Amino acid sequence: MSDDLIEKGKKNAAKKAVRENVKKNMILGIGSGSTVVYAVEEIAKMNQEENLNLKCIPTSFQSYQLIIEHNLTLSSLDQHPIIDLDIDGADEIDENLNLIKGGGGCLVQEKIIASNSKNLVIIADFRKNSQNLGEKWKKGVPVEIIPLSYKPLMKKMEVLGGCPVLRIAKEKAGPVITDNGNFIIDVDFGIISNPSEINDKLLHLPGVVDTGLFVGMATSAYIGQKDGTVQKL
Repeated sequence: MSDDLIEKGKKNAAKKAVRENVKKNMILGIGSGSTVVYAVEEIAKMNQEENLNLKCIPTSFQSYQLIIEHNLTLSSLDQHPIIDLDIDGADEIDENLNLIKGGGGCLVQEKIIASNSKNLVIIADFRKNSQNLGEKWKKGVPVEIIPLSYKPLMKKMEVLGGCPVLRIAKEKAGPVITDNGNFIIDVDFGIISNPSEINDKLLHLPGVVDTGLFVGMATSAYIGQKDGTVQKL
């Protein structure tokens, strides 16, 4: 798969989503990941051209940096607890706009921002679109957990039919630590035909902070295709 095609798909999806959804005086949630970089570039360009008076709330340290670097106005949920529009990426999108998120480790803050947004718009490239979750994303459902609980939780996740793996950092010895100081367990459930049921079962396990299953949260998705077009779901 050509990296150029993938990057073109991300960029085209981001540009179309921003141009069709970002309006003057909006409170924006800014998601995380490689595709969101293109979205922030387009938001900054529009803001400069049209003086949109946007206020941006980050979902991670990465998006915080993007907001600052592009001279956008930084805000917070304390100041604006209701967000007009949240633009974010996804690791996988099913036919009902359910999502797997958290490959980059920011799932909890991403879900908090999304849950307080009037609209959640997802941008992605053609590799992320599936009929059912788990078809293309093979790394499992990210689950953020309290560090104390990781061993018993992994056993309980196996009982639920999952194959859990504690996410290990690449540049240091030990687990990945989230922005919230927690661990992440990636749980492979295979093809997920009922994400709501799995999400509910995981959330009932003591020690689970939240999951990377975003069920019924997205209002639309923009998928950049290989031929340069953008499919809106």
